Amino acid sequence: MTSQDQDIRYKKVRFGAWIGITGNVVLAVLKGIIGMLADSRALVADAVHSASDVVGSVAVLIGIRAAKQPPDEDHPYGHGKAETVTAIIVAVLLFVVGLEIAISAVRSFYEPIAVPGIIAIYAILFSIVVKELMFRYKIFLGKKYKSDALVTDAWHHRSDVFSSLAALVGVGASIVGGNIGLDWLVYMDPAAGIFVSLLIMKMGWKLGSEAIHNTLDHVLHEEDTVEMFEKAGRVKGVMKIDELLAREHGHYVIVDIKIAVDPQITVEEGHSIGKEVKKELMEDGYVQDVRVHINPYTREET
Repeated sequence: MTSQDQDIRYKKVRFGAWIGITGNVVLAVLKGIIGMLADSRALVADAVHSASDVVGSVAVLIGIRAAKQPPDEDHPYGHGKAETVTAIIVAVLLFVVGLEIAISAVRSFYEPIAVPGIIAIYAILFSIVVKELMFRYKIFLGKKYKSDALVTDAWHHRSDVFSSLAALVGVGASIVGGNIGLDWLVYMDPAAGIFVSLLIMKMGWKLGSEAIHNTLDHVLHEEDTVEMFEKAGRVKGVMKIDELLAREHGHYVIVDIKIAVDPQITVEEGHSIGKEVKKELMEDGYVQDVRVHINPYTREET
């Protein structure tokens, strides 16, 4: 990937993170104020969720900035995993926020509960529309530019959509119950808060597990490296590919490849073949670096 491509990727992913920060600040303040005015536990919990998204988006911003740094003496493979580490931080934050919301909602069952105001419904509907748009935009950017952190943050927005839907059901049922005299329905508001918290914790656990898996030098599966095998195999002088391992390193991969060549050629010729293999694999920018090992080809290998 050229420095120009890196700059374009960084700017696009950074813009996505700023969209998340701006949108979440607005929604957190709006839902928090209306939640308190309308006396809705579910909406206040939803506001806390949006506030946690602000922290998550800031973490993503820091992660993508660190990942942009070029390789150095201590990090010869680059800093791509900074985004994956950021994804873990966001996932842990998501789980902790969900747990806090659950505890708060359970406590509210032992306290007097008022019927939420109708304005809470409008705030929730507005939040659902905005969050879904933010999710779709950031998941598009995250997949296009292979950013684990942005994809994780996008799903953070989608979890907000689910939590807002649960809050909508809870607040709506509570208002209906209060108007028709069914007191037990009033408790649907904090019950929705508990449901929201479970969704948030599940999402945090799933995203955290995936991010940790990617951090532990995960190699691409065989079906994901078919094109790499074909590219290397087409290089003139490569008689066989003994091994190819592509390690995920954030938004790019590092390839270790062992190729077999004619044992009668010179070291310089073998080196030239290795350089050509490296050039071919790095052509599309997804492969950031290639380590080529040259083996002598023998008939026993067939």
